[in-house]
Amino acid sequence: MKKFIGIKIVNIIVTLWIIATITFFLMKMLPGSPFNEEKLATLSQEQRIEFLAKYGLDKPVYVQYGRYLENLVKGDLGVSYYYKGQSVNELLAKRIVPSALLGAQAVILGLSIGLILGMVAALKHNSFWDYLTMFIAVIGVSIPNFVFAALLQYYVGLKWGILPVAFWEGYDSSILPTIALSLMIVALIARFMRTEMIDVLQQDYILTAKSKGLSAWTVIIKHAVRNAMIPVITILGPVAVSILTGSLVIESIFSIPGIGSLFVDSIKFNDYTTIMGVTLFYSAFFILTMLVIDLLYSVIDPRIRISGAKG
Repeated sequence: MKKFIGIKIVNIIVTLWIIATITFFLMKMLPGSPFNEEKLATLSQEQRIEFLAKYGLDKPVYVQYGRYLENLVKGDLGVSYYYKGQSVNELLAKRIVPSALLGAQAVILGLSIGLILGMVAALKHNSFWDYLTMFIAVIGVSIPNFVFAALLQYYVGLKWGILPVAFWEGYDSSILPTIALSLMIVALIARFMRTEMIDVLQQDYILTAKSKGLSAWTVIIKHAVRNAMIPVITILGPVAVSILTGSLVIESIFSIPGIGSLFVDSIKFNDYTTIMGVTLFYSAFFILTMLVIDLLYSVIDPRIRISGAKG
């Protein structure tokens, strides 16, 4: 297990370095500038040099790249060009709480409902409940979350006045965006769980468990659900990351001051350091999530842990 984690950590470091390098040079290739070109044109040559030196832009690109990597090793993501010289670390720290809360709520809600719907659909195969679950899954995949978000705002927020339409003013203001984000998770988890449960319920070991006189719930929970969960966990990583990337639009729609809205604003104003910082944050989150999922395999299926230990 230690060897496995060690190899994963090395892979994470190399992957993040590649992402940081590609992102850095892509930013240098983009047209435009994070600064007001008209204002810069009014500066004298000395003032312009001093201004660029303040942000380290007076050096050659390879020197800037070296300094960028050096700062990354120290955990410094640089200084924002647009947000009045604030560090990217500070910006992320301020914005991470709303995004983390929203993402966690959406994953928990979507996972819970999706698992229940998938189990019911498998146990009631080719029944009304099965068809209803598949209908919900198709709707969840087909309708973009921002369309569903707009519908929730109009009916639940404006027409019925049940919940706040926008702004981050309290816990109740996170309910509508959470529901909007969780719809896709419900659809994906329900489809996967249904397919895996149907397959597992037809396996020989399920028939053996039933023949031993075990109760139906014991067979379903202990044997069927546990084995069906392994493939479902595989998609949790991409789903969790898609929640963060999907929140880019949702946070803008609901005026939530999270990382998604920060990323959108940084792109609007060519804030290169913030773009690179948020990109690295998303990348690190995705990679670490996949590592956690690999470790979860050993919790759900001990045979994976044994196999990994022997390796």
